[in-house]
Amino acid sequence: MSTHKIAVIAGDGIGKEVVPAAIACLDRIAEVHSLDLEFTYFDWGSEYYLQHGRMMPVDGLEQLAAHHAIFLGAVGSPQVSDAESLWGLLIPIRREFQQYINLRPVKTLDGVTSPLAAKDPIDLLIVRENNEGEYSEVGGRMYRGLPHESAVQETIFTRLGVTRVTRYAAGLAASRRGHLTSATKSNGIVHTMPFWDQVVEETAGLYPEVSLTSELVDALAAHLVLRPWTFDVIVASNLFGDILSDLGSSVTGSIGLAPSANLNPEGDFPSLFEPVHGSAPDIAGKGLANPVGQIWSGAMMLEHLGHPEAADHLQAAFESALREGFGTRDVGGTSSTAEFAAAVLSAIDTLAANQADPTPSPVS
Repeated sequence: MSTHKIAVIAGDGIGKEVVPAAIACLDRIAEVHSLDLEFTYFDWGSEYYLQHGRMMPVDGLEQLAAHHAIFLGAVGSPQVSDAESLWGLLIPIRREFQQYINLRPVKTLDGVTSPLAAKDPIDLLIVRENNEGEYSEVGGRMYRGLPHESAVQETIFTRLGVTRVTRYAAGLAASRRGHLTSATKSNGIVHTMPFWDQVVEETAGLYPEVSLTSELVDALAAHLVLRPWTFDVIVASNLFGDILSDLGSSVTGSIGLAPSANLNPEGDFPSLFEPVHGSAPDIAGKGLANPVGQIWSGAMMLEHLGHPEAADHLQAAFESALREGFGTRDVGGTSSTAEFAAAVLSAIDTLAANQADPTPSPVS
């Protein structure tokens, strides 16, 4: 049995609540499936920044590189600018470790009421390009404080970047329902988005079993609200994927449900797993945080590490807890973070027992 070394960064705000809840569930799953998960904790984040002037140590990336995966809670604090917290921790990790795929599932969960009136089940994947696009570092500001102060931010798409994210998304679509949707804005953004369209079409064409549809992102956003169940896999640029995935999780009931995986598909570097929600300082420390996004991210981590049965077991457990009415306040329930985690732990044991003894219980 090989040891999986996992770096844990709870970070800020509710990250310090949902990460321990998820780790407890991962520990129980590891026990049931005889996995060896070795967690190493790092106290990096906004509090570290306030003490040291950095979000992580100078050799932080070198320390993380010694692990097989990174499990992150949340980053952000009212005391630290968002640009500092994001560019000081998460984005350097994504880029240094070539985590060019950001995978975000969007799925209807029993026990969670969607704001949509329709009852059709939603089950789609958003594949976000994670290393370039609108979030490039190219640009700057000049004439600060003067009437003609200016700011320039460059969007950079490369053939390599667009090809590899499309290849990954098309491969997923081929393994599912065979429909790939590309988010674009080539009617208004006249250079980068037509280039995106061209490379996406060329790459998707290598997958004859996959049908490709290209939609303008504003119309796609409306489509995600009106008929989200018609989507299978959506491939999008860094900015578009970020926005669409928040919208997708909201139409299923809460952004607190949404997981994500920042993947280096080749396995040359560690991949990072985190919930989509932020640090939520308004509810931090109150026991109100929804740990589903963190727990689900843990299931995605298990899948990535080569343990699909353990991942399915963990996902079935948190879905069971939701189905049984143990949701937190954001999904219409009354459970605290700790109470929901306890319900998931109980469901893990129940599912394991049922699998060991599949004989149906007598009906009373």
